[in-house]
Parts: sequence; C-alpha cells; structure tokens
Amino acid sequence: MQCDYYDADRCRSCELMGEPYRHQLARLQTRLERTLADAVPGDAWQPPAHGPESGFRNKAKLAVGGVRGAPTLGILDGERRGVDLRHCGLYEPGLDTAVVTLAELVADLDLTPYDVPARSGELKHVIVTHSPDGELMVRFVLRSRAQLGKLKAGLREIRRRLPQARVVTVNLLPRHQAVLEGHEEIWLTQERELPMRVGDLVLQLRPQSFFQTNTAVATQLYAQARDWVADVDLTSAWDLYSGVGGFALTLAAARPRATVTGVEVAAEAVRSAVRSAAAAGLDGRVAFVAADATAYAGAHDAPDLVVVNPPRRGIGAELAGTIERSSATHLLYSSCDAESLAADLRSLPSWKVARARGFAMFPQTEHAEVLVLAGRR
Repeated sequence: MQCDYYDADRCRSCELMGEPYRHQLARLQTRLERTLADAVPGDAWQPPAHGPESGFRNKAKLAVGGVRGAPTLGILDGERRGVDLRHCGLYEPGLDTAVVTLAELVADLDLTPYDVPARSGELKHVIVTHSPDGELMVRFVLRSRAQLGKLKAGLREIRRRLPQARVVTVNLLPRHQAVLEGHEEIWLTQERELPMRVGDLVLQLRPQSFFQTNTAVATQLYAQARDWVADVDLTSAWDLYSGVGGFALTLAAARPRATVTGVEVAAEAVRSAVRSAAAAGLDGRVAFVAADATAYAGAHDAPDLVVVNPPRRGIGAELAGTIERSSATHLLYSSCDAESLAADLRSLPSWKVARARGFAMFPQTEHAEVLVLAGRR
C-alpha cells in the first residue's frame, strides 16, 4: 500500500506502510510464535487470517483542528495542532466519501474546532462508523452544549448530504483530557442503533459500544471461534468482556442447547448485545449481564467453556486464578496483545493450548488479534 500522507511525513501511524503485505503477514506469524513460544506448541498454529491491506477500516476517529470555516479532520501533531487526513486510504468504501462530506459539513455548519493548546473552541472529535449495508453512525464530540443548537438545526442538512446517516448523536466531553469521548450522549435522530452485519450475525451497535474496526477480519474471527468449539462437549458458556456480544451470539446461534451468558462492564455495550439477541431471535438462548468480569467469575459456578476477550492488559492474575481453580474444561481466549496473553497463559498451568491463529485486524501496523483454544492437561 502507498500513502501520500506517509510519504509526506504528515502521518506515521502506519509503521509498516510500504512493506509488501505478504511480508507483513509473515512478520505477524513469526512475532506471535516467538512471543507465545512457551505457551503455544508449534503444531497448534494455523496461518494468519487476513482481509484487504487497504480500505478496511469501518470506523474513523477524527480529531478536529484548524479554525472555524476551515477545519481539519484527522490527527493532532506534536504541537497538538490539526493534521487533515480526510483522504486516508484505510477507510473502507463508503466511509471514505462520508469523511470528506463530514469535513465540509463541519465548515458549513459553522462549528468551532477545539484548540487543544488554547483550551478553547467546541468540536473535539467526529467519530463515524460505516456498516456493510452502507449506513452510518455519526457522532460529534463537543466540549459543551454551546453549539448543540447548530447541530440540531443542521440535522436536516446532515441527512440531506449524508442520507446514509442512520444514527446521529452529540457526545459531551467537557474536560480537557486526552480521551475520545465523554459519558453523556444526546441522540439527534430517532434511530439509536446501527445494524452491523458480521457473517450471519447482525449486531445492533450503539454509541460508546466497542466493535472491531475491520469487519472482514472480525467475521473470520467469530467464524473461527464457532468452528473450533463445534466438537466441544458444551452445555454452558461464559463470554467475559463480551462487548456487543459477538462471541456470545455466535455461540448461541451455533449451539442451541447450550446456555450462554455474556458479561460486560459497559452498560451501552450490554444494551447493544440485548437488542442484537432479540433481533436475531436468540434472547431465549443467551443472557447479558452488566458486571465486572473478574467479580462475576469469582461469584458464580463456572460453565463448560469460558470465552475471554479482554482489553490490552489481559485478564490479570485474579481472573486467571479463578479460571485455573474452576471446573471449566475449555478456554477460548481472544487477545489484542500477545505479551499479555503469554503472561496470562503462564498463570494457567493446568491448561494446554490446542489451537492458535493470528488475525491481521490492523494491516500496516505491528498490532494483531490472536485467538487460542485451550483445554485441561
């Protein structure tokens, strides 16, 4: 992949830009095997799953800079000034044109970009998610309600120029801090969820609900999980850190005789998962609980299968200890950080990894997802 922004040294987020994709995939496999050499037998590895090397991102998280009437949408440089990346080649078709239109809308609606060094202005970020059916969720992150009226008044124009915008919201982030969004969400549209097709599933995404940014590879990830547990003797399962319910719903659809419980601390993600289960007719097979995964696991009898999909830091010693002492017979671990996965597997001495696979979720970077299936020794 070639990128003008990278060549001009305007953005260096893609540290592997210019390296042939086949080399990136080989590098990914080598890195995972080395990092997990003490925990994963060599014969457990499958070749990495991958999608296209460009045009794969379903979500753009755009820092707003510049000045009123001439905004930048992209990232901030070392001096916290805006760098415009509206033509980034990572955005999937449909999202790429939406980002360009949104940049024009920010200018035409007379929204004031937030100036980080001066701590003044209003519009901090624009976050837009694109579904496989071509619909959009657009979120404007404001410092205060001062320009909320402009966005309410401009909703008709937003939807005229972006008719695919199903969900439009304002998120309030009043504090000056290096985070993407605040806690308060204000819906401007009647629709509150973006249907996201992932293979045979349709996930109902709400604002502040995490979903993988690469739909094609996420589809392969859930399909691999389904196929690996097809032969597992399974009557019950947990999906810890369940997010919007991808693994839990996949298991519930594939194993109708099993009871599946998803556990997620983020209330918005739980709402998304519950809506997705109902829309798919799976609400009788799967339940979702808003709770801390470690606390929940420590307070309940373990199922046959434990699925964990934790943040980058991993599951940690306490949850690993609970799983180690439990009666569970199988563990499916999806990780975005091979080093924390290796540490967690060292805390599970009675478990043996039978299958492992990397997923090139983030082409042009060193980051990847890895999935392992383990059973008792």
